[in-house]
Amino acid sequence: MKKMTRILSAALVLAFGAMFAFTALPAYADDPADGVSRAQSGMNSINSGNTTDLTGTIKTILSSVFVVVGILAVIVIIIGGVNYTLSQGDPGKVKKAKDTILYGIIGLIVALLAFAIVQFVLDALQ
Repeated sequence: MKKMTRILSAALVLAFGAMFAFTALPAYADDPADGVSRAQSGMNSINSGNTTDLTGTIKTILSSVFVVVGILAVIVIIIGGVNYTLSQGDPGKVKKAKDTILYGIIGLIVALLAFAIVQFVLDALQ
């Protein structure tokens, strides 16, 4: 159990790291005279995508959270599949692996439904 917790913790850290590492931000170092105004216009263009109001910000944050939860659910399903493959026919290990796969699928379905509900509610508020 401790090994699985460590693996899931490492996957969570990698998922968050990848999410923030691959975020593209504009760089305005070519002309220092108007760098501030260009940086401000760049920030305005970033913030113009539904993140200037509260519901847009909530939608953006929750979308990121649901992506991470979905990734974790897929990782749990993969771990269950690997455990199923490595169980060598032992009934206890097979049952545990099948339960892991089932819980991963249930987690993925719950994450998708939660995402759909949040999108529906936030769209209804606008």
